[in-house]
Amino acid sequence: MKAITRDILLKAKQFGFSDRQLARLWKTDEASIRRLRHERDVLPVFKTVDTCAAEFEANTPYHYSTYEIDSEVTITSRKKVIILGGGPNRIGQGIEFDYCCVHGVFALEEEGYETIMINCNPETVSTDYDQTDKLYFEPLTLEHVLDICEIEKPEGVIVSFGGQTPLKLAKSLEANGVKILGTSPDNIDVAEDRKRFGDLLKKLHVPHPKDGTATSLDEAKTIAASIGYPVLVRPSYVLGGRAMEIVYNPEALVGYMKAAVNVSPDHPILVDKFLEDAKEFDVDAVCDGTDVLIGGVLQHIEEAGIHSGDSACVLMPQAESVQVIEQLKDFTRKLALALDVRGLINVQCAEKNGIVYVLEVNPRASRTVPFVSKAMGVPLAKIAAKVMVGRTLKELGVPLDQAPKQIAVKEPVFPFGKFPKAKVFLGPEMRSTGEVMSIADTFGEAIAKAFIGAGGNLPVRGSVFISVNNNDKNYDLIEVAKGFRLLGFTIVATGGTSAFLKEHNIENTKVFKVNEGTPSVVDFIKRGDIHLLINTPLGEVSRFDELAIGSAALEAKLPIITTISAAAAAVKGIQWIRDQKSGVKSLQEYHLEVSSQ
Repeated sequence: MKAITRDILLKAKQFGFSDRQLARLWKTDEASIRRLRHERDVLPVFKTVDTCAAEFEANTPYHYSTYEIDSEVTITSRKKVIILGGGPNRIGQGIEFDYCCVHGVFALEEEGYETIMINCNPETVSTDYDQTDKLYFEPLTLEHVLDICEIEKPEGVIVSFGGQTPLKLAKSLEANGVKILGTSPDNIDVAEDRKRFGDLLKKLHVPHPKDGTATSLDEAKTIAASIGYPVLVRPSYVLGGRAMEIVYNPEALVGYMKAAVNVSPDHPILVDKFLEDAKEFDVDAVCDGTDVLIGGVLQHIEEAGIHSGDSACVLMPQAESVQVIEQLKDFTRKLALALDVRGLINVQCAEKNGIVYVLEVNPRASRTVPFVSKAMGVPLAKIAAKVMVGRTLKELGVPLDQAPKQIAVKEPVFPFGKFPKAKVFLGPEMRSTGEVMSIADTFGEAIAKAFIGAGGNLPVRGSVFISVNNNDKNYDLIEVAKGFRLLGFTIVATGGTSAFLKEHNIENTKVFKVNEGTPSVVDFIKRGDIHLLINTPLGEVSRFDELAIGSAALEAKLPIITTISAAAAAVKGIQWIRDQKSGVKSLQEYHLEVSSQ
């Protein structure tokens, strides 16, 4: 390191080498390179983006770093807060986090703070030059954030609004003397670390699927064998469920481990018991360390095991007992207080056979916060930002729990139409590229609007194909099938499903599965004889077999429904489309009606 002169180091930085890259080249660590830069006085300066192309003097507070001589940043004496944005938008890191960042800015301005945004995506609202007092257009890395903190000297940094990307910086920033506003990095780690999180759940007597943490293939095989297949495996600190998979046998686990370790070599592999055929829920809340504001309870329309970003969900659960809903809220309160959360928290749960299991807890903004905030008329991100700088929920005068007055549905939007060979059946890895929201007085109207908004077309007549797993051959399926028959649809079903429906006096036509013979369901789809598909795969063989059906349906632009609860929703949606009993209102009109009641 002594041989590295100031000129060499400065030239390396001017050529764009990061401290981390230099540490790797010079066989040391990032912290040592940073110390060396300070010793050699190799520090960045910040220039102002010239929005006037040098024709006029530009005064926009929009800055970027470079290794030159003069800095163009004006440092004020006001109290400041830095918010870390979400970085590049990609699958798993959506615009919902940018919503939270911008609302955080609004809240902090109301509290008298100078707001500083660090983000590197020009296509977001948070990087508009007039949104914040100051914007640093920089990569979200430890090096760049520390450089900005050293010149701005903020009261603290908010890492919990931008999703997983800034959250990963929390511990390193704190270790470098930066104050993290909101939930402490250690408590964030409790929620992310499987062992610490499992210990917390045991202490609180909160049910949780069996799980384990593996750092090698042998450990993963041992844990999976003790838990029992199928298991959900994933790296820790993942983004959008990336590299997450459901495996059904040791052979599949071996294949996963070889691929997954390369994805996230710095973190162990998490192995969880996969609860097939369970209902999944999300709860968004705000905690100030004493009180907990329950923003909303969302029921996923898709089955458990499908990534929360890909699952349609309804605010005002439609098919759950009051006891289950209260249990969800109670677990959220317990976990928020036990983790000493200051700000937003998202709790993901599953209910099976009357037992509510906590799947994971995220002490940060979730991608459902904008949806819940708009549906409930409660700005959760703004409230959370004020809590992070010391305000209490009682001071803010917000109700800690309120029932939704209307039904809101969130429906994901997928890019499958542009990728004809894509696998359309959903799983734990996020694949949606957007979402729409609908709000209405009835579930049927809300679900119909959501389907239409997402670009889907619910047929009002024709034939519906039904193929369900054995667990779904129950009363709910009978009601769904009866609903379609009452709407005038003909039913086409595979062998087992067809026999079950006939046993309950529901008329249908039997059709072969793929590779069973002809005409198969794929033949029916290609002939245009199917207008809606209901298919609930369960188990490895079933999921693999359904790819041919999904590809054919995608090519034919047919709506595909993969859970019975979603099929029941579709029946109500089709009924509303036929009746067209009401129209469209703005969010403001809905909330105005509620406030006047």
